[in-house]
Amino acid sequence: MLDRFSGRPTCLRGPALPPPREQGIILDDHQRRLAAFDRLSAAATERGFGASAGIALNIYATPDATVALIAQSGEKWSALAVSIRSLRETLPLLSLAAFGFQDHLEDPLSGPSLHLSHIGGGVEAWAFQDSEGSVYKFFRPLENRQIGATFRFKPSDDSLLQAESIPGTYRNLLEKLMLIHALGGMPTEVVAITPEGILVAKQSLGQRLPDDTDASQLLPPHLIPIPSRFLRCDRDHPRLAFVDHSPWLIADLHNRNIVHDQNQTPRIIDLVATPFASDPIANFPMIQDWLNRVRLDPAAGLLDEPRDEDL
Repeated sequence: MLDRFSGRPTCLRGPALPPPREQGIILDDHQRRLAAFDRLSAAATERGFGASAGIALNIYATPDATVALIAQSGEKWSALAVSIRSLRETLPLLSLAAFGFQDHLEDPLSGPSLHLSHIGGGVEAWAFQDSEGSVYKFFRPLENRQIGATFRFKPSDDSLLQAESIPGTYRNLLEKLMLIHALGGMPTEVVAITPEGILVAKQSLGQRLPDDTDASQLLPPHLIPIPSRFLRCDRDHPRLAFVDHSPWLIADLHNRNIVHDQNQTPRIIDLVATPFASDPIANFPMIQDWLNRVRLDPAAGLLDEPRDEDL
């Protein structure tokens, strides 16, 4: 099955959920894309282009003829050409016109599309639906090439760790889309990126929740509530999640970011995330201790229970 816009293989069509094998293919695609993005960023940095995501994306959009010339410019530069082509295998470059938008307009996404109907959106992305019921999300970059959102950690005045939401990078966004899928959210693919830097993702169609729904009661049990005595977060329902044994802060899980799938199972469609890296919590030994214990037992309490032999 091919995506109607990119012409690349897709596992998603309308509200239907892909079988487990295809779910695994989608996750593998996310991981390969992140690895290819990192290789391009590293190759760009090694050749003096800087380390920002904007630089990497500018190099990624280099015309094919220029990439061919780079490949013939000696071993030092051929590795850069290889990394560009590697990322393009997992992240096609498509124009907005390919999705039916009039790309001659100042803001094509605000105009009509020949193939998509606008169904919603927020600060980070606009959502559209095709005739089969697949959802396409268009994530728009800011002027400084920041895109989406992530968190940064900082100590608060009352000795708590505070997670503050800030604009993200392209890597943060690619990580988020992978996490939505890996955590059992609505199946999510990355379709393309446009020359303007708009990242396009695809999801199965879900049913929206009523506005008064308590989203905290619908979250999957493997998302562990974070004790409020440890962390304060400026987004809804902060949770701890382990993905490939690595801890993540997951939040912004309000009722507009959760839908029911065709089986009436609640699934996350959007979130804000960042790794629970060791550096920010180095001065918070109670948080480190709790992370180590819930890694083994998700039901572990706030504090370590004394063993009978220690009493």
